[in-house]
Amino acid sequence: MNLQNITSQVAVLARQTGEFVREAAAKFSTDSIEYKGLNDMVSYVDKETEIRLVEGLHKILPEAGFIAEEGTGKLTENQNLAWIIDPVDGTTNYMHGIPVFAISIALMQDNVIVSGVVYEINRDECFSAWRGGGAFLNEKPIKVSSAQYLKDSLIATGFPYYDFELMNNYINILKELMQQTHGLRRLGAAAVDLAYTACGRFEGFFEYNLKPWDVAAGSLIVQEAGGIVKDFKGGDDFVFGRELIAGCGMFSELEEVIVRNWTNKS
Repeated sequence: MNLQNITSQVAVLARQTGEFVREAAAKFSTDSIEYKGLNDMVSYVDKETEIRLVEGLHKILPEAGFIAEEGTGKLTENQNLAWIIDPVDGTTNYMHGIPVFAISIALMQDNVIVSGVVYEINRDECFSAWRGGGAFLNEKPIKVSSAQYLKDSLIATGFPYYDFELMNNYINILKELMQQTHGLRRLGAAAVDLAYTACGRFEGFFEYNLKPWDVAAGSLIVQEAGGIVKDFKGGDDFVFGRELIAGCGMFSELEEVIVRNWTNKS
């Protein structure tokens, strides 16, 4: 399997499909919003984008199944290849006219992410990586920031919109990082946060209550750009484990602050 060729084809598909998302934004109406759960919204744009992506990805790799946010396609027990898709990561931003959202596509083989593409539609920036091949932004190589300390770092995060049980622990993390870094940013699209960490715009990113389609592609891009990605327990269960820390040389400092506050009772 030629991962470089597959990743290139996926990047082309993401750009083509992104045109539909961009055009739909100009005439989007909040009347089309549906609710899947508390503050968990979806629109016809998410659904139509996912249908187009599934059709295109099936042509690229017919033997692969699908793990997609809106449930298009399926994954059977005997399939060792799966596309993990978020048609519009940053749906809430999209619906409110905030220009930070992306298409995120990853390919998983035997439970390992081997290819990833994040297309940030508004800036026409296509981030991509395949395992062992490095990371790229619009086909030019990228690397994580060279910062070695929190004091030199800008950190991205996300705010929970449901499951507020550990809110106090999260707030304690924010308090520490506010005082020890250049600042915190919340863009509202985890795939974009990870892509920006991969190219050095952010030094690190962390969030919980994540879904696999939020992070599958971006986590590989960070790793291939020379970064570190772990879950909140220091392990590798960050794609399906619902929590993730990503960073560059200052990773150990960031991890220490998060893990210590996350495991303390508040």
